[in-house]
Amino acid sequence: MRPSRMALALARAFPVTLCAVVPALAHSADITHAPVKELGVVTITGGQPTSLPTQIPTTIEGVTREQIEHAINATDSEDALKYLPSLLVRKRYIGDYNHAVLSTRASGTGNPARSMVFADGILLSNYLGNGPTNAPRWMLVTPEEIERVDVLYGPFSAAYAGNSVGAVVDYVTRMPTKFEAHGKVSVQHQPFDLYGTNATYAGKQISASVGNKNGDWSWFLNFQKTDSDGQPLTFPTRLVSAGTVGNAGTPVTGAVPGFNRNNQPWYLLGTATQYHTQQDHIKAKIAYDVSPTVRAAYTFGWWHNASEGRPASYLRDANGNAVYSGAVNINGRSYTLAPTDFNVSNEDLSHFMHGLSVKSRTQGVFDWEVSASQYDYQTDTLRAATVALPAALNGGAGRIVNSKGTGWNTLAAKGTWRPDGVQGTHIVDFGLQRDSYRLRTIENATSHWISGDAGARNQAFNGDTQLIGLWAQDTWKIAPRWKAVLGARAERWSASNGQTGNATTTVNHAGRNETYVSPKAAVAYQASDLWVLKASTGRAVRMPTVAELYQGGISGSGTLINNDPNLKPEKSWTTELTAERDMAGWGGEGLLRLTAFFERTKDALYSQTNVLVTPNVTNVQNVDAIRTQGIELSYQAANVLVRGLELGSSLTWTDSKITRNDKFPASVGQWQPRIPKWRATAVATYRPDDKWSYTLGARYSGKQYSTLDNSDPNGFAYQGASRYFTADVRVRYQITKAVSAAVGIDNLNNYQFWNFHPYPQRSYVAELKVGL
Repeated sequence: MRPSRMALALARAFPVTLCAVVPALAHSADITHAPVKELGVVTITGGQPTSLPTQIPTTIEGVTREQIEHAINATDSEDALKYLPSLLVRKRYIGDYNHAVLSTRASGTGNPARSMVFADGILLSNYLGNGPTNAPRWMLVTPEEIERVDVLYGPFSAAYAGNSVGAVVDYVTRMPTKFEAHGKVSVQHQPFDLYGTNATYAGKQISASVGNKNGDWSWFLNFQKTDSDGQPLTFPTRLVSAGTVGNAGTPVTGAVPGFNRNNQPWYLLGTATQYHTQQDHIKAKIAYDVSPTVRAAYTFGWWHNASEGRPASYLRDANGNAVYSGAVNINGRSYTLAPTDFNVSNEDLSHFMHGLSVKSRTQGVFDWEVSASQYDYQTDTLRAATVALPAALNGGAGRIVNSKGTGWNTLAAKGTWRPDGVQGTHIVDFGLQRDSYRLRTIENATSHWISGDAGARNQAFNGDTQLIGLWAQDTWKIAPRWKAVLGARAERWSASNGQTGNATTTVNHAGRNETYVSPKAAVAYQASDLWVLKASTGRAVRMPTVAELYQGGISGSGTLINNDPNLKPEKSWTTELTAERDMAGWGGEGLLRLTAFFERTKDALYSQTNVLVTPNVTNVQNVDAIRTQGIELSYQAANVLVRGLELGSSLTWTDSKITRNDKFPASVGQWQPRIPKWRATAVATYRPDDKWSYTLGARYSGKQYSTLDNSDPNGFAYQGASRYFTADVRVRYQITKAVSAAVGIDNLNNYQFWNFHPYPQRSYVAELKVGL
């Protein structure tokens, strides 16, 4: 039986590159409450709670719970984005909590502050900084919780701050309508062979959830435990040319020769970071239907991480003993190893999340919502040795980095006014938001890095930022085939309490206040029953983060040397032109989308060297102008040629160049870092019956650079950013109505690729699920 026209409309509202979207939506029990689309504008009509405004004037991609189960080897929530167009999450290992940053069309993996991630309206993006350690808090959502994920491309909705310039990711998690219980056990296995390392790394996960709805009350409880060993991530190195010719130092063997990302010959001496991670996650949600149209909901999340980073030296002396420090001699050249080249560390983190909302869903003249959330670093401690191995394993001097008190909170009020009803000429969304961020980091010396008390201060960074936004947008049905969305966002940004300190000096920074207005506009035209054409444009102002402003260093004279509290915000104009065609009847039910996108960014925030003023200092600075343009093609279809075969694919071409940079002229005309020219995804799932599903997926990314002047041509090296092509497979079997099993392989072709750190090699996963 072919899916209904409503199912096809829903598929167009959420065009995905994965499988089974049309059949899944056709059989949805609550299909009337799902998002629908008319004249190219997605309309949120209620149902499962979402943080999205009711009218979305931009390209949306998405993935459902059923698709994740059948097509993705999902061990973490970010895996749900794996095959969506133009997106990349830099996930290095299972449970990667501090480097799994999100890359979008015009933003590389060094710019996570240019995207937004929410879960049930609670902000998971970490705007305390803008770098690999400021990844979204993916771990506060588990794959088993997810009901669906929606991704908005570009800053075209006035409801979102300038961080939406890349994309907005919204996780909608499960809320039961009757009693349900679920359990999952999975194991992972990764043989890893690189440089002087040949080992196997494994992991296991256990999760359970239970929920129910009793009258006006509903609740859901989820627990997950992860125990994971990741592959080595960093490697101590020495340039061959840096060695002193002669016989000084202990003769050693085992150094691995190679070339760095600049194609300079160097030696890799061992591994410096290989994490064993143990994580616990608890999520509790409770909702109360105050009336048939008003719901109050509270979410509590707790995440704990205990990890150990342990190194291993490739170097061996004449007796075969591992060498970790001191003067060594490699092939007739002497080098000195510092005690911290092979770093040893322990981390203890406990983070809490709270979310509260009250929302009406009348679909009448007026609906409203008020919400608040808080993310708190209750415990956040890194302990690292400053003495050399092997003595460091028993203690000794070290340092303690404590970020307790860091976090953010949000407060928002939203409204939707429909003067003529849901199908009227105008639908107006508006709101007032306040987001506040607090950074508190201090590093102290300690006499015993494993358990000693904090001693003298080494450095400290403090600071607060706040963003208040007032926004409105009107969806205007101009004519039967025409619809426009006009909006604007006014923002007041402030920075305060900024401090940068070293062992003896603290520099206090003056407060700042700035105001910006960002207009938005979109128009859609229903050219025929099969074709929709639309255009969107919008301005986005991405404010500097606390760490970009204040986390730096101080010279002996008390002068700032590694940060700039006067950074300008990024200002981008983005435009998107899209044509969508319903492909029904072309060998299945499907959707084809072609999008051209253009972005002009002024004062982009990047770490670089100001060759005109401070040629020996590298810090975050404003790059004058970057231009990005590209084309994105997305296609998906169900029941292609034979019933049960679903295909999906995407292809993106991007040209992103630095057009002006007075501080670093060598970068002008070069590629923006971590933006490849070509990227693509493809996935096919065959479901011959209600028992079996077979999936084959592939991902490709072309050549890219990590430096502004593109002086790193060798991407296939530690610290490089390489092209890649990987294939994934998954087979799932529904054993009984309540029990299913799946096995899968990620990176089936065992491609060795890099994004500064090495990505996982061929990885195996097996899972067993039980659901009631």
